[in-house]
Amino acid sequence: MRVTKAKLLAELNRDIEWEYAALIQYVQHAAVITGAKYESIQKELLIHAQEELAHAIQLSDQVHYLGGFPSVGVGKIATAKNSLAMLKQDLAGERLAIRRYKERIAQAEALREYGLRRVLEDILIQEEEHERDLLTVVED
Repeated sequence: MRVTKAKLLAELNRDIEWEYAALIQYVQHAAVITGAKYESIQKELLIHAQEELAHAIQLSDQVHYLGGFPSVGVGKIATAKNSLAMLKQDLAGERLAIRRYKERIAQAEALREYGLRRVLEDILIQEEEHERDLLTVVED
């Protein structure tokens, strides 16, 4: 499928919604996660939440710059009662973000939107760091 600017803007807005959802999910999970095993990751989840907000801001700026209107919607938020299940939900969310940002980078490249590509690459690097952080706890 050939990428258009309209398609790119629509997908960037979905990415903003996923970032808002990730922010909320991380805040909720950090508040309710229990167990000594998870004390260090609890603080990390709050750092992740702040970084997800920064991603939403960066994406909103890019959408506006490209002539679109940034979304205020929120994607699906996953909740669980079990701490390990929460972290697995967070890991799944990071893997979705990684896949989506790789797609978005290719779309930006195809449209010769090199500044956007750079912003997306920086976001991707942080999402991959989040995945690594979560893997250290989920795979223990």
